Amino acid sequence: MQSMRPPRAHHVRPRIAIDAMGGDHAPDEIVAGALLADRDGIAEILLVGDEARLRPLVGSSPIEIVHAPRTVAMDDHASAALRIDDSSLAVAIELVRDGRAAAVVSAGNSGAFLAIGLVRLRKIAGIARPAIAVVMPGQHGPVVILDSGANVDCRPEWLVQFGLMGTAYARTVLGVAQPRVGIISVGEERTKGNAQVIEAARLLDTAPLTFVGNVEGKDIFNGLADVIVTDGFVGNVMLKLAEGAATTILETMTEEILKSNLLVRLGAQLVRPALRRARKRLDYESYGGAPLLGLRGNCIVAHGRARREAIRNAIAAAVAEANEDVVGRITELVETSQTPTGS
Repeated sequence: MQSMRPPRAHHVRPRIAIDAMGGDHAPDEIVAGALLADRDGIAEILLVGDEARLRPLVGSSPIEIVHAPRTVAMDDHASAALRIDDSSLAVAIELVRDGRAAAVVSAGNSGAFLAIGLVRLRKIAGIARPAIAVVMPGQHGPVVILDSGANVDCRPEWLVQFGLMGTAYARTVLGVAQPRVGIISVGEERTKGNAQVIEAARLLDTAPLTFVGNVEGKDIFNGLADVIVTDGFVGNVMLKLAEGAATTILETMTEEILKSNLLVRLGAQLVRPALRRARKRLDYESYGGAPLLGLRGNCIVAHGRARREAIRNAIAAAVAEANEDVVGRITELVETSQTPTGS
């Protein structure tokens, strides 16, 4: 992924709440990532979780710990998570709601993250459903894809709202002056696609954004659009396919080089720097985190398998979202739209 724009010089370091107990490698890797962010001066950190487990991991660092005794498990249903008022995820979100933190980062249960965020932060006026926006590396710059899993089934007007939110994010955080919005379909012709896509495309034509039409799967990363909208079912499949394909390609290349003759292996040494750069661009650890857009608070969803470097990058993404006032920019853009909420 392309790196986030650096925070503006006049901004102070925002305070970021970290769900230290969420994720496959919590709390060790989460705390290690927070320590990296603190070392680099990215943000002020609030670690939220079981203080008895976190204190030894923090060591002599002055990072503040906010005690939360319980944890939302990765397999907990969202409705069950809502009843755990003192979970690390719920307390971290409350810190944003109460103004004690500018953003929250969690690598934990994303369904619970969405459910608790909806109840405790609420939606931006005019937004029917929040969406997970994943920033992927494109051939000519970053590509924002949303929804990437928050809403499996979507109404056409929701896809328009995703386009507005993606436009605001690409413009403010990624520095794309005039983001082009496309919609995933099975053909580039406007007559192609299911009823949802055809109606959404019609609505996108009149929305206050730059709509470029249908985008096929093969064209996602070649620069046809800066923002691509789809429902959460298709978006999540696309995301997991891209992750799996990137891993398979890189592992296959490595395997074939190791099996080759001496001349090929010597040649591989010459291109090793380029291969390392390619691996970094395609590795989800470099993505940091995906913004959960549409709530009245800055929320970053980190990968469930995130380790320290990915957490550090997710914190950087949270800082960028807070400093660029993405919530405010989305609010302004939605106010100019006549798209019905359709909730």
